Amino acid sequence: MSSEIKVPTLPESIADALIVTWHKAEGDPVQRDEVLVDIETDKVVLEVPAAKDGVLGKIVEPEGTTVTAHQVIGSIEEGNATSAAPAAAAAAPAAATAASGDDDAGDGQTSPSVRKLLAEHGLSASDVKGSGKNGRISKEDVEQQVASNKSGASTTASSSVDAPMTVAGERTERRVPMSRMRSRIAERLLDASQNTAMLTTFNEVNMHAFIEMRKQYKDQFEKSHGIKLGFMSIFLKAATEALKRYPDVNASIDGDDIVYHSYCDIGVAVSSERGLVVPVVRNTEFMSLATIEKSIAGYAEKARDGKLSIDEMTGGTFTVSNGGVFGSLLSTPILNPPQSAILGMHATQARPIAENGEVVIRPMMYVALSYDHRIVDGKGAVGFLKTIKEMVEDPQRLVLDL
Repeated sequence: MSSEIKVPTLPESIADALIVTWHKAEGDPVQRDEVLVDIETDKVVLEVPAAKDGVLGKIVEPEGTTVTAHQVIGSIEEGNATSAAPAAAAAAPAAATAASGDDDAGDGQTSPSVRKLLAEHGLSASDVKGSGKNGRISKEDVEQQVASNKSGASTTASSSVDAPMTVAGERTERRVPMSRMRSRIAERLLDASQNTAMLTTFNEVNMHAFIEMRKQYKDQFEKSHGIKLGFMSIFLKAATEALKRYPDVNASIDGDDIVYHSYCDIGVAVSSERGLVVPVVRNTEFMSLATIEKSIAGYAEKARDGKLSIDEMTGGTFTVSNGGVFGSLLSTPILNPPQSAILGMHATQARPIAENGEVVIRPMMYVALSYDHRIVDGKGAVGFLKTIKEMVEDPQRLVLDL
């Protein structure tokens, strides 16, 4: 008796998805709740688990196939790997041949399509260095190894012939299709630059007071809350207070209307292996610094593991992007439509500044606010950024609500 493996329900705004990776080959034993296949949408990667114990039957839709919600992509057969192997071999002889010809291919680190490609070129899994998670081998890894082998053979053959010129090193090219998520990111960024009246204003923040406060209380803070105190929480808290004072920055355009939000849902740009994602920290107006830090840390971990859900990345009234973690000194962040503004944080550097008539060295950070000039006037944008500067430079303002 078999059960069907189906594509899960897709979000309302997503019409189809792409099968990225089958983690099991036909005939492999599977356990209930074990992840069988990764399906990539425009925003997240969905993991499809096994509904019961058994053996993976025929894979109806291989890697690289575009599928829709509830479409059947494979099946799970009852029994064990020994009893189901003949049926799997009959359904996919090429995959079975590749698996039997490579002792390393049955370890679950290669997909059926990769095993087939290895067999076609007379390679084993040990011949190819995988670039994926846990050393997983992709088609691109195999193709790159094949190209490298051909280049090496060509060099060997040409060495026996007199040549007027030799070229050191390799000049290889690798063409891979753009992922759905990367394609969607590109589409949104291009839309933001073409369909908004985007302008950026800058300021700089003296981080000395906050850094000194963090040094004084960091151990006590971590002991009390179980999380370290970082820069993101103070900037999100300061941004929240600034959003209350400048509601235009917390608004968005919907057709011919401007929608003003009474709540502060702040998106935090997080880098992942698949691209930039923006999970949303909701109702920051009710959060403490510790709660904000915990929320950001939880989202960062989910982003690294590819576990963010659609709901966690939907919505948001404002966005904060911290390019400083990568060493960026100054940038102009791009809006995240339909939001009207985005705050860019940057690296903190010790620089000489004038303070009380004297030149002193202080840890300084450039901050940038990109905003949609259709909603936000220059005066409001400058005032918003100045408010963040004042609150971060004097954290007591947040406590005293000044």
